[in-house]
Amino acid sequence: MAGLNVSIAFFFSVVALCEVTRWLSKNFFPPKVYLCLARELASSFQMCACCLELKMLMMIGPWGGGFGPDVSLTLLFVIFLVHGASFDGASANPTLSLQEFLMLDSSFVLTVAKLLAQFMGMGAAWSITKQYWSWELTDFHMIQNLIAQDCSSSLSTSVSQGIFVEATCSFFFQLVVLRFKASYPMYRIPVTALAVTILAYTAGPFTGAFFNPALASAVTFPCTGNSLLEYMQVYWLGPITGMLIALFAYQGNIPRLFQRNLIYSQKNKYRTPKGKVFPMWRSVETGKNREDQLFRINRENRLKEPGNGVL
Repeated sequence: MAGLNVSIAFFFSVVALCEVTRWLSKNFFPPKVYLCLARELASSFQMCACCLELKMLMMIGPWGGGFGPDVSLTLLFVIFLVHGASFDGASANPTLSLQEFLMLDSSFVLTVAKLLAQFMGMGAAWSITKQYWSWELTDFHMIQNLIAQDCSSSLSTSVSQGIFVEATCSFFFQLVVLRFKASYPMYRIPVTALAVTILAYTAGPFTGAFFNPALASAVTFPCTGNSLLEYMQVYWLGPITGMLIALFAYQGNIPRLFQRNLIYSQKNKYRTPKGKVFPMWRSVETGKNREDQLFRINRENRLKEPGNGVL
C-alpha cells in the first residue's frame, strides 16, 4: 500500500506542476502561444506522465502489491476526471486536434503547432518519469527499472486486429466527444472519463486501448516485440481512421474536404401550407371589388325605399 500512496502523490505532483505551468503561461504568453503551445505541451506532459505511472501499477501491482484491476481502473477514471477539469480546453490527443482541423475549428498552422507541442510534452514526460523511476522510491519502481530494458509491447494480437481494435476504440471515443462537445463540463467530463475507462477495460488486453498517438508513443513504442512501422500502423493509423469514420458518421460529411451532407438530409425548419396560395395583391383587389359591389347593392335598395326616389 505504501507504493500505491507514493504513486498517488506522484499523480498529484504532476497535476500541480502542470497547473502552475498553465497558469504562468496564460498570464505571460500571448493567447495564441498559450492555446497552441504551452497549454497543449503541459496537458500532454500531464497525461503521458500519469499514464506511464499507471501502466507500471497495472503491470506490477497485481503480483507486487496485491491489488487487482479494480484499483487500476478506479485510478484511471479519477485521473481522467482530473484531466478533464484541469486541461483548460486542451485535447492532448493528436486525433482530437486533427478532428478540429477537419471541422474548420482550427487552421493548418495552429494544428501543426498543437501536434508538435503534444509530442514535445510526450517526450518530456517519458524522460522525467524515467528519471523518477530511477530513484527507486518504492519496490514497484525498483522492479520497473529491472524490467525496463525488456518491457513487453502492449500489442498482444496481430497488427491487422490491433488496427481494428484501436480504430474501434477511437470511433466510440470520438462519438462521445462530438456528442457532448457543447454540454456542460459537469456532464461532459464524467461521461468522457467513463468512456475511456470502459474502453480501457474492454480493449486493454489486446492493444492497451490508447487511441491516442502521442500517449501510445510514450507508453509502448520503446518496448520490444514489434517494429516501428507496426506500431505506427496500429497506434497512429488506427486511431486516425476511427476518428474519420466517427466524424463522417456524426456529421454526414467532413467539412474540410467536402460540404455536401451525404447521410442526413437537411429538412426545412418551416413547413409550407399545402393549400393554394394567392398573391396578396389579388386578395386585396378581390376584397375591394366585393366592398364596391356591396355598396352598390345597398345604394340601390335605399333608392327603392319610399321617399328616397328621384323626383
